[in-house]
Amino acid sequence: MDYVVVMAGGTGKRLWPLSREKHPKQVLKIIDGKTLLRHCFERLTPLFDRRNIIIFTNAGYADLIREDLPELPSNNVIAEPVVRDTAGAIGLAATILTKYDPNATMAVVTADQLIDPPEVFHQAIKDALAFVNKNPDDMITFGIQPTFANTQLGYIKCAAAEKRPHCKNAIYSVEAFKEKPDGKTAVEYLETGCYLWNSGMFVWKAKTILTKLEKFLPDAAEPLRKIRASWDSPNQQLAIKEWFPKLPKISIDYAVMEKTERVYAIKLDCRWIDMGSFAALADIIKSDDNNNIVVAAHSELLDCKNGIVVTEDKGHLIAVVGLENVVVAHSPDATLVCHIGQTQRLKELLELIKQHGGEEFL
Repeated sequence: MDYVVVMAGGTGKRLWPLSREKHPKQVLKIIDGKTLLRHCFERLTPLFDRRNIIIFTNAGYADLIREDLPELPSNNVIAEPVVRDTAGAIGLAATILTKYDPNATMAVVTADQLIDPPEVFHQAIKDALAFVNKNPDDMITFGIQPTFANTQLGYIKCAAAEKRPHCKNAIYSVEAFKEKPDGKTAVEYLETGCYLWNSGMFVWKAKTILTKLEKFLPDAAEPLRKIRASWDSPNQQLAIKEWFPKLPKISIDYAVMEKTERVYAIKLDCRWIDMGSFAALADIIKSDDNNNIVVAAHSELLDCKNGIVVTEDKGHLIAVVGLENVVVAHSPDATLVCHIGQTQRLKELLELIKQHGGEEFL
């Protein structure tokens, strides 16, 4: 049977102060009044039975996610006791699925992406499921057609594409996964035409990814076996609290994808936005006559250009005078004012706030 696992555990530090440790970016309602998680869920329901949609998140976010998706079975929200990056979450998901369905096929997506039109995504997922179900030892990833020399994303180097039975999309053979490049390298990637942005989404057999993890990340084998043995028993929570923290903290790209063979890619030729920063809003929200991006119920901008103004607070007015290239982000207890060119330093700023005793604002 086909399942989808949604990665929804990140805090989104680059969207502070809207995104917080107790209110992560996937439950922010800044796009059409819906959370990023709700957008993701609605994109998946035409493809998967709701009972086969599983959300993985941090323990502190589980209730927020259940509240945002009340139609999802409560047990389909899996709470991780500590952060262990994508390899741990994917390993746990595959472990749970194979216990009940040894032939399970699993798609892996993230909760913080926007994809338009959704029909492109739907066809790509259908093709990937068909391909993997016919070729159970192979794995599919999804690459995005680059539109500029992005230095904030990883890349996938692809060989020539082939048409495969039952697939409308061409299937590319993956030659290599590349980490976030510097500016010069990103330009080279763009000019060759052989590279796609790494979307962080995959389709594979659950048993296949477990075999890969056992080979390339052997330290994960015992914790996953212990959790499997106790899953759906009175000892389930004790086992996950004891053994999940023992999983290596590493991404699935580092752990498996950069080392393995028989990986293929489907190109998503669509509008794809990774909501990792305020700058991403410029790709979603129409700007005003002065190129300002405004996500606020009440705002007044006087002689301002190229700015970003954002808040979820419907009863708050943001007023700005004479500023250019500035981000103003408001939450009930914290406000950020930052030059757009300095937003990459937000993690540095949050560390400074922590050092000065401001944990309550993080």
